[in-house]
This record gives sequence, C-alpha cells and structure tokens, in this order.
Amino acid sequence: MFYALTGARRAAWRAEEADHMFQFTQSVQLMPDPGESVESLLPAQVSNQKIAEVLFNIATILEMQQANPYRIQAYRNAARGILALGEPVGPIFARGEKPAVPGLGERLRRKITELVLSGHMTFYDDLCEESLPEDVRDLMRVPHVGPRTALRLAGQLDIHSVPMLLEAAERQRLRAYYGFGPRSERRLAEGALVVLAHEARADGETEATSVPQPHLPAA
Repeated sequence: MFYALTGARRAAWRAEEADHMFQFTQSVQLMPDPGESVESLLPAQVSNQKIAEVLFNIATILEMQQANPYRIQAYRNAARGILALGEPVGPIFARGEKPAVPGLGERLRRKITELVLSGHMTFYDDLCEESLPEDVRDLMRVPHVGPRTALRLAGQLDIHSVPMLLEAAERQRLRAYYGFGPRSERRLAEGALVVLAHEARADGETEATSVPQPHLPAA
C-alpha cells in the first residue's frame, strides 16, 4: 500500500522542509586541524553508493507521487553524477565545496551535505515516513532494496521485516517470483545479514555500557 499525501499535508511538509534546510545550512562545513583529514571528522562514513541510493529512492517515491518530472530527473541525474566520480564525494561536501556533478543545485547540495555530516537527510526521512508503511521502511534498510522492491516484498511476498527477508532468501523462496533470481536472492540475504549484524553490535555496545560497575571500598 502506498500512502499519498493530501494537498494540505504536502504544503505543510514542504514548508517544514524549507524551514529546516534554512536552519541547517548556514555555511556548514568542517575545518580540520593541521595534520587531520576531513574524513576523520565525519560522524558517519557515507559512501558515494549510499548517497546515490538515497537520491534514487527519493526520485522513485516522488515518481510514485506523480511529482514534477524535472525534479525527479534532477535527483536521478545527481545520483548518477556522484556514482561517476572517481573519488569519495563526502569530504568534498563536508568542506563546503561543490563537487564536479553537472546540474547539482544549491538546495540539493545542502541536503546531501546534511546526509554526509549526520548520516541522515531530514527531507528523505520525512518523505519516507509520510509516504511508506513502517514495514516497507524497515525493509529499505537492506542494501539494494528500494521503495518499489520493498513494497513488492511486503505486498506480494508477505515479507514485513529484515529477519523475514533473510529467512525467505536463505530458503530460496524469492526466486519463485518474477524478477528475483538466485543472484538477487543471494544479494538480499547478504544485505539482510549486514543489517542484522550491525543491530547486534549496537545492542551489544548498549548492554556493555549499561552494566553496573562494582562498588569498591575506599582504601
């Protein structure tokens, strides 16, 4: 199921987006100390592939909403341009510089800068939350799973979580459906494992920091 935005909600959402972008992007850039690299200061190591994936996903969601075709194409062109670069683009955005990506506008550059500096893009997060069910958003955490694939997994294959996707892929249940062959099945299994392993590490770190320390009597 796809959640469409009403006119009033879309207008409010765009107003919030514009206000957020104005607040966030006032000359944001990282200035390393001598001997440091910009990469070492980034809180999230966001690859060119990840940036492009977010931009492609935005274009797909906007297309499903029948948004302005030129706006949709701008996101896709930016994604392709970033993938074509021969160097990591994150540090370029972090320094406040403009990468050699044809047609990359100022507003889109600011959104990508937010993604590079924080690991999140508010516009993308809000777009997904307003437009997609929770189980579809959860499946999109898996690499190579975009909005359309996630909607199909949830709607046609009755898969609603990353563990369910892993189980289906490992049991070779996906290949029975058009568009899912052994190769894509294996790739989805690997992606689901990456997501679940990251969750397990994060849970382990949380538990380690919450373990009470023994009280030692004063010497």
